Amino acid sequence: MPLSVSSLGAALNEKLTLHSSLCRRQAGHFVQALGTGDDVLVACTQESRLFAELAEQNKVSSPVRFVNIRERAGWSRDAAQATPKIAALLALAHLPEPEPVATVTYKSAGRLLIVGELGAAQAAAELLGDALDITLFTQGAGSLDVPQERRYPVLGGQIQRLTGYLGAFELQWLPVNPIDLDLCTRCNACLSACASDAIGLDYQIDLSACDKSRQCVKLCQVAGAIDFERSAELRSESFDLILDLRAAPAFTQHAPPQGYLHWNGRELKPLLQLRELVGEFEKPKFFNYRQKLCAHSRNDKIGCSACIDVCSASAISSEHKRQQIKVNPNLCVGCGTCSTVCPSGAMSFAYPRASEQGVRLKTLLATYARNGGKNAAILLHSQAAGARLLDDLGRAAQLEKRQKYGTHGLPARVLPLALWHTSSVGLELWLSAVAYGACQVWVLMSQEEAPQYRQAVLDQMAVAQAVLTGLGYAGEHFRVLQVRDARDLASLDQDLLAAPAQGVSPTASFVVQQDKRVTLELALDHLLAHAAQSRALTPNERSAIALPAAVSPLGGLAINKDTCTLCLSCVNACPAGALQDNAQAPQLKFIEKNCVQCGLCVKTCPEKALSLLPRLNLLPQRKEPVLLNEMQPYACVRCAKPFGTLKGIEAMLGKLSGHSMFQGAALERLKMCADCRVIDLYSATNETKISEL
Repeated sequence: MPLSVSSLGAALNEKLTLHSSLCRRQAGHFVQALGTGDDVLVACTQESRLFAELAEQNKVSSPVRFVNIRERAGWSRDAAQATPKIAALLALAHLPEPEPVATVTYKSAGRLLIVGELGAAQAAAELLGDALDITLFTQGAGSLDVPQERRYPVLGGQIQRLTGYLGAFELQWLPVNPIDLDLCTRCNACLSACASDAIGLDYQIDLSACDKSRQCVKLCQVAGAIDFERSAELRSESFDLILDLRAAPAFTQHAPPQGYLHWNGRELKPLLQLRELVGEFEKPKFFNYRQKLCAHSRNDKIGCSACIDVCSASAISSEHKRQQIKVNPNLCVGCGTCSTVCPSGAMSFAYPRASEQGVRLKTLLATYARNGGKNAAILLHSQAAGARLLDDLGRAAQLEKRQKYGTHGLPARVLPLALWHTSSVGLELWLSAVAYGACQVWVLMSQEEAPQYRQAVLDQMAVAQAVLTGLGYAGEHFRVLQVRDARDLASLDQDLLAAPAQGVSPTASFVVQQDKRVTLELALDHLLAHAAQSRALTPNERSAIALPAAVSPLGGLAINKDTCTLCLSCVNACPAGALQDNAQAPQLKFIEKNCVQCGLCVKTCPEKALSLLPRLNLLPQRKEPVLLNEMQPYACVRCAKPFGTLKGIEAMLGKLSGHSMFQGAALERLKMCADCRVIDLYSATNETKISEL
């Protein structure tokens, strides 16, 4: 791997020394660097454990950081052209760690519930009993022998509900069997006495086979464990951990709660990990939720439910009465997909923040371009499975296993960027990356992502691609790379080396904001301002770009003026301030830039006069209030003060004129303003008042 020390030093604005065996005979140089008190960055991850131990021995307080430029840049057929990429990766690694965020705490005392056939449950308990406090919930005896000695408490019955998470699971069940397993001593007297063999080694009675002789009850008088008259009352108990041995898991979502394990009985690693889940644990609170921006619900109407639909952990639910959503931070796994699909920015990813991701993107792309890099493609990957795939790809290229893998390593123009989760970054940051100089953005997904995450990313990419294509930027700018292992990634080699898409020039200088909509507008403004350099747009293209329906966070609103009565209920329903009224006249105005296409106005409109127009309006009026509809005011027949619209009052009169309660004077009062209506009601002499009855 050829390294230009002078070029890299100039890119990082510091003097660099090339080391070829820093982790062995040159380890003293590393120790000397630790003694300077400066932050130390090691451009290799192979011996990170050794370097960490050396730092600990030398009592270095600040952590040593690592970056892999070997598998990600040097081990490739493009290694000779990889200096700009290496400089970019080093500059990225120099950035500070994300700012701390609020944390979520779990407390576990090690109370484990094992649910399954009694024999298998006790066998699993033997592997965990020395570290955890175990209770068994029997689902029959099963095929394995049940030990005579009762080492663990045993429960039985019908499970009604199992909810919770690490340290806070709640089990509710009905003890429907005559034998109380908590009282049973396993003396086996009932098994010997039962002529119908209705009692099994799980010490539960098969009521369909029972001959009702009740010999078992007589023999169990001392223990009192058998009672056919016992009422089935709902019971509940709390546990810290759940081990589920049943064929069908208790939690069916893609990401089950932490502390819950559905075990197949074969792999020991996940089972043994339960032993470590005793104590107090913390994780970042991955999301921020701002209810004022949320477009989920207004006036008992449901608008956007994208975050609820996409969550793989069932951590998000609807609080319909409070007209907002609720997120359980203990169930959240930090995928960030909710923030990606949220059209308003009410849900945002907190670790790292969007502004910090923007700094990473800008640093990576600016350093790459400043050192002569061309046609940058950002490859977003997870810091776990995705990172391993890239390492495997680089190793295969170094070992020249081209006949087996068909790979030449990661191309020099592909800049990998690790994320906590691949779906935590969405439309506004992808377009920001293009504005910063990337010609393509790819997302590397493996088997770890939930299926709905891939679809959510594809939907958002369709919106982003429609924007760039509509603006005249040629080529495919966004793609999901779905792989299972390094061989799949290697088979995409030709795709990775395909002709780059058209980027933007000059690159943007704006700063990514924490507000999603603000960042999106900044990126769109830059891309639109320089779209003329891509190609000449037709008159139709200059006005609007059609975007995919149902997933677009951008768009306009169409109104049927023939049916609209200007009741303005849509204004009250709009969560984004896109719809506005006029206190001085019956008017409905619309600011398209603010519209998040949630559809609350459409569902609220009693006349069904509104419809969504998913699009990107390219006209300057997009950011200004535009008059959608206006009407002639209706004047009070008593004082002539305007109090409604002519069309609205006439529609009301037409609907109520045949009603028995609105005849004569009552119908005439509908033509009056609120003040005159009260005056007329109290001044009428020919009507009976309720006070006179």
